[in-house]
Amino acid sequence: MGDVQATFIESAAADPDGISASAQVGNNANLVIGGDLASGGAVTFDNPRNVTITSGGNDSGITFTVTGTDASGSALAETITGGNAGIATGTSIFATVTQITAVGDPAGTVTAGSGATIQATIFAGRCRLKGLYLVSTATGGTISFRNGSVTGTALLQYNTPSSVGSEYPDVPGDGMVFPDGAFLTYSSINATSATIFYA
Repeated sequence: MGDVQATFIESAAADPDGISASAQVGNNANLVIGGDLASGGAVTFDNPRNVTITSGGNDSGITFTVTGTDASGSALAETITGGNAGIATGTSIFATVTQITAVGDPAGTVTAGSGATIQATIFAGRCRLKGLYLVSTATGGTISFRNGSVTGTALLQYNTPSSVGSEYPDVPGDGMVFPDGAFLTYSSINATSATIFYA
């Protein structure tokens, strides 16, 4: 069995206006990608994650098209239905965001930002999970270790405690094999970082 290696994964908290600051948006117009996470009119996330759209008015009758790339670098687009004076949360996971377009006429201001759903690569090849060290938040949740891709089958899941602190969950025996690569999905609401040991 090979030497044990480690991958450190740390993701920032969700930033609701990190992509585009609150502004009026015209009918069928693009949002200005100029928030704190933006550079050169685009956003590259620390780890691939979802996107949120916050509407100042009732935008439940229109949609917003988010365009960018996924974790593999392939083109990705998602249609998000607007909220009614609130946040609409996307489910697609973006590595980059290059454009957000209002499909319709927003009723008020619109803001776009990063969500809390995180996907990360542990090792993109056959490996054996040996252990993990997790820093949890005060909100419990589930982290999933997936085979093959960030949307692959979850071979191992772990519920984080509802308390701030560090955990070193046991991986029994010789560890768990991920034949097609190991990938992690979790929420930054539940954990701030993880160190994953594998061989």
